Amino acid sequence: MEEGLRIVFMGTPDFAVSSLDALLSNGCNIVGVITATDKWGGRGNKTLIQSAVKIYAQEKGLNILQPKNLKATEFIEELQSLKADLQIVVAFRMLPEIVWNMPPLGTMNLHGSLLPKYRGAAPINWAIINGEKETGVTTFFLKHKIDTGDILFMEKLSIGEEETVGELYDRMKVLGAETIVKSVKTIEEDNYSLLEQNDSEATKAPKIFRETCQINFDQPTQKVFDFIRGLSPYPAAWTDLDGKMLKIFRTQKSTEKIDEIPGKIISDNKLFIKISTKDGSLDILELQLQGKKKMSTQEFLNGYNF
Repeated sequence: MEEGLRIVFMGTPDFAVSSLDALLSNGCNIVGVITATDKWGGRGNKTLIQSAVKIYAQEKGLNILQPKNLKATEFIEELQSLKADLQIVVAFRMLPEIVWNMPPLGTMNLHGSLLPKYRGAAPINWAIINGEKETGVTTFFLKHKIDTGDILFMEKLSIGEEETVGELYDRMKVLGAETIVKSVKTIEEDNYSLLEQNDSEATKAPKIFRETCQINFDQPTQKVFDFIRGLSPYPAAWTDLDGKMLKIFRTQKSTEKIDEIPGKIISDNKLFIKISTKDGSLDILELQLQGKKKMSTQEFLNGYNF
């Protein structure tokens, strides 16, 4: 793609890096990159944490803006000075109208679902948690309400029966990057039609919090299994063990009913840990006790007895 449209890219995590890299690899003219501000974190809050997009953009020598306030006059003036034809958003944050309505060709967003399904902050997680067999990515133009704009492209992706959100995420960011490039090329050629979303088919994918991740074992085995893989490896589903948080990353379904009480743990203290569900049980394969590293069940049982 020859240098054409002046593009401002907005994104924060590594999911967005894939799209930015694809745009640059295809010769797109990225005149500015907007990303999250640096934050102090790590042990004792002594490490300055930069976004994955900022780190990548620095390596490529791109113009980086990190506004705290997206409505601040100074930022708006700086953004206007970039004279972007098009803005592209991949995993950033809600934009005020003064920002998304600025470029003449509008602001395009990449979303990790087949809109209007799974509007919200955590579409990839919720698709797996809800046992979906298929998901995908959507490019659309921003409007006032979140994830409601007119659709440019949708690309589908099947979800593996045992696939975790981390595994699906890695595949979706590649598909997303390809779809972003395809979308930009189509916009540049002014050869596209838009599909209006049907709000009556919309479902939600709200932000996930620590409390959201607590496992309820009083459900069918499949439901618990999907919940765990839909949060693995991050932020991770958890249960309580001796007053400590026990994160569970990988399990195997079983129809064997080991106890009438859902959540009851059975172990031989050598090779296996089983947890009962409403209609069966789960074999725990990978877990992490609070204060310890992630490990296999056998490694865990080397230092812990039930």
